Amino acid sequence: MNVYLRTHVAAAPAEVWEGFTRELFLALAPPFPPFKLLRFDGCRRGDEVHLELGAGPLRQRWTSLITDHGITADGTYYFVDEGDQLPAPLRYWQHRHLLQPAPGGGTYIVEDLEYRSGSPLLDRLLWPAVWAQFAWRRPIYRRWFGLPATE
Repeated sequence: MNVYLRTHVAAAPAEVWEGFTRELFLALAPPFPPFKLLRFDGCRRGDEVHLELGAGPLRQRWTSLITDHGITADGTYYFVDEGDQLPAPLRYWQHRHLLQPAPGGGTYIVEDLEYRSGSPLLDRLLWPAVWAQFAWRRPIYRRWFGLPATE
């Protein structure tokens, strides 16, 4: 399944790229499920992010590897994280982050996700929760990087 969200912010793509820090990652975390950040290397190829989701006996690990990053000819910064160790029921996770120059200024922060659980029905049932986890980020991005002058 795919989830695609785009948020317009005031800061330029280079500034947004520099702002993708451990502190931002922690600020972006939704209230549920509870999680603990175990490792955050950054957003460059070869970096890793390790989480522990849930609490008590329901805790599960999530390890993502940054498999690609760069800048395209049009000035879009990007990085890609892929799930290495995923919590049940997920079997596949790829998350492309695009920081696109917006016409008239600012940046479009694009969340482009693909995930699979192994069951097309379960994938569809998970979609609203996955969408909500990333829609949660929109106002946080705007607090960190500013409201655009125009939408």
